[in-house]
Amino acid sequence: MLQHDLATAVTRYLATADRLLPGMITGFYVVGSAALGGWRPGRSDVDFIAVVDGNIGDREARRLRVLHVAGNATAAGRALRRADPAIPGTMNGAFISESDLSEPVTQIRPLASHSGWSFKHGRGFDVNPVMWKVLRESGIAVRGPAPGRLGLDPEPDRLRAWNLDQLNGHWRSWAEKSRSRKPPRKPLLPAHRVALASVLGPPRLHCTIATGRVITKESAAEYALDTFATRWHPLIRSALAHRTGEPVPGGSPAPSELPRLAGEFTLELIADADHS
Repeated sequence: MLQHDLATAVTRYLATADRLLPGMITGFYVVGSAALGGWRPGRSDVDFIAVVDGNIGDREARRLRVLHVAGNATAAGRALRRADPAIPGTMNGAFISESDLSEPVTQIRPLASHSGWSFKHGRGFDVNPVMWKVLRESGIAVRGPAPGRLGLDPEPDRLRAWNLDQLNGHWRSWAEKSRSRKPPRKPLLPAHRVALASVLGPPRLHCTIATGRVITKESAAEYALDTFATRWHPLIRSALAHRTGEPVPGGSPAPSELPRLAGEFTLELIADADHS
């Protein structure tokens, strides 16, 4: 059962998709924070997996590009009114051929995907052992059979290794850049806000490596507070406040220090995961 605001966003998006590509989307599943119980109106994006009947050629890809824009117009307009460059509420998802659903997840090539500002034809990140575990165990069917009837293979034997690869690839690179004189930024977002938005990502992966569970970012903050040294607690609590929209807690690091601290925390977390 979807929350009212979430159901409204999904219904609007699917109505646009059906006008642009009538009859093509045969299955639609909400995953991510909504499936895990951590979706927040006005702050969370909407993650999904769409099942497609047939292939996606150039014509269909052009229409999906239009869907990427038109389907997110409401979220973009709301963010513009609030002067929020992060554009919360964006519909982010991958489009998968119905004939590929029962394949091992690491062997599935998405037909298309869109995330944030980016649209990709023939590839996408959100088809991986973590997402397939969430889809099979907690995914919310908006259209199509229940996830447990899809014959999904999340490749559980690859779950730990996949998360370690993400930590030692993307997140290690991000952490090292965060410690540099030119920390990562995003369009219209200063480095300290990028850092705060990113701090809770690595603890989620660490938790999956250590326990096999996939958790929300809010739960990742609790996990990090229980798992890592107290010197990181002000950073973690600041990241949690940023996530929930609550006031910055007392004793929080100065904005100028946040990227460096986030990078150092992430590198320590990676080292711990590598030896766990």
